[in-house]
Amino acid sequence: MPTFSLPLPDEAATERLGARLASSLRPRDVVALEGGLGAGKTTLARAILRAAAGEPALIVPSPTFTLVEVYETPRGSFWHFDLYRLEQPEQVFELGWEEARIDGVALVEWAERLGPLLPRERLTISLSVEGDGRLATLEGESRFGEV
Repeated sequence: MPTFSLPLPDEAATERLGARLASSLRPRDVVALEGGLGAGKTTLARAILRAAAGEPALIVPSPTFTLVEVYETPRGSFWHFDLYRLEQPEQVFELGWEEARIDGVALVEWAERLGPLLPRERLTISLSVEGDGRLATLEGESRFGEV
C-alpha cells in the first residue's frame, strides 16, 4: 500500500486535507485515524465531515462520550466513531459498526482499539505533533495517493 507524509502547519492545512479526502471517500470506506491525545484526529474528522456535508460551519462534536455520531451528507452516510473508551473490540458492534460498513463511510478515531476487527482495506492516517503543526502520514489504497 502506498504511504506518504504531509505536513499540516496549521488548521487551514488540515481543513484542506479533509476536503480533499472527503471528495475521494465513498461508501464502505474506512478511515483509521491514529495518534496520541491532541494529535488532531478530531480536527481532521471535522474537516472531512464539513466538506462532505458542504457545510463549513457544521457543528461536529467529538463523539468521545457518545462513541459514534452519524451524518447524512450529499456524499452518503458518514459514521464518526471515537473508540477511546472501548474496552473490548466486539463492543463496536453495539455502535452500528456493521451498518456503517454496509453503506457508509467510517471515520474511526482510536482505530487500533478494533484490534482484529479493523479491516485490512482502509486508509490509515497517523497524526503526530510537529512543532506548532501536525504531520499526517497516510497509508492506503492508491486512489488516495493524490491527496
